[in-house]
Amino acid sequence: MRPDVIPQASTEFFTPERCFITELLNTKDFNSLSIAKARVKAGVTTMLHKLNETDEIYYILSGRGEMEVAGENVGIVVANDVVFIPRNSPQRIKNVSDEDLIFLCICAPRFEVENYIANE
Repeated sequence: MRPDVIPQASTEFFTPERCFITELLNTKDFNSLSIAKARVKAGVTTMLHKLNETDEIYYILSGRGEMEVAGENVGIVVANDVVFIPRNSPQRIKNVSDEDLIFLCICAPRFEVENYIANE
């Protein structure tokens, strides 16, 4: 992939995982990673799920969440916190604030639907 500015190609959509997603970068031309923006409404907990053979990093932009990874409560996350989620680890996040919880989801290699496994 050559150096380039990639305009936002996706509009926000609601997922069965109970959050809103905007794909920022997810292309076969750049297979090493993907970036999406997630938005979770106040009081909502995302569906327990894992990504097969895909590491994930959450970078919290705003709001306050409670993170669970591999059955363990990782703790409260706020703006500028980073959470590493190892591949194949069940995970979910609960919005524990009165405002939307917004974060970036960075997947390596890039997110592919067939690697998503619901655990509920």
